[in-house]
Amino acid sequence: MSVTAVMTPQAIAAFIAETIDPVFATIDAWRDILEAELTGDEEPTAAYVDPIVSALVHPALEGPGLITGAGFVAAPGYFADAHWHLAWWLAGNGTRSAGGVRRLEAESDPESENFRDYTGLEWWRVPARTGTRHLTGPYVDYVCTDDYTITVTTPVRVAGEMVGVVGTDAYAARLEQELRQVIRGAGTPCAVVNASGRVVTATESRREPGSMLRIDGLAEALAPLREADPAGVSVVLSGGQTVLACGDTSLALVTGV
Repeated sequence: MSVTAVMTPQAIAAFIAETIDPVFATIDAWRDILEAELTGDEEPTAAYVDPIVSALVHPALEGPGLITGAGFVAAPGYFADAHWHLAWWLAGNGTRSAGGVRRLEAESDPESENFRDYTGLEWWRVPARTGTRHLTGPYVDYVCTDDYTITVTTPVRVAGEMVGVVGTDAYAARLEQELRQVIRGAGTPCAVVNASGRVVTATESRREPGSMLRIDGLAEALAPLREADPAGVSVVLSGGQTVLACGDTSLALVTGV
């Protein structure tokens, strides 16, 4: 996108939402399919679900777009044949340039030193608490790529119970590239941050992706995002900065930084 004129914060926030909304739509469709497949299954198994997940995510990983990893992560004990289970696939070695799609080999033995209890991680913990989708990151993804990553997850429910999350990964650098040019159209220094105030991208190079944006009042202004309430984020801070939710992405645009 070529930015030739100053854009309003509202227009920039809308552009950010439109960039990420297709990823949300994809995840929501996967969730609906998995919930339908699992409803009525009295003894669900990983052996049954894995081919379904594989068929769902492969087109997204093989085609154009932001997604570099995707899949389903089961609630511990949900599957009869796998207490801990990740059905997750990556584009090549985590980048589309490598070609092909490969499955993530995750350690499922709690006795192994490489085992990680994923229920303590943000991309699981927040959807489990709020009951809705969540954008985690940028963070260093030591499970999949060892690189700065954005993860979007949403709960999968059967009979009202969360049985896992379905989601996607995208390299933070790729999303930053998508968004940086448009935020430069604000005509003032600004940043895009997640619900915790962590920078996704910014007009100022000193504000690196993954760093915390520390401004008085920002944490309080972003609090509604942490409870999946983007409508509550449209404020002017005491220092004159504006904070505006980017749709329901759980991201916010902060201008005047």
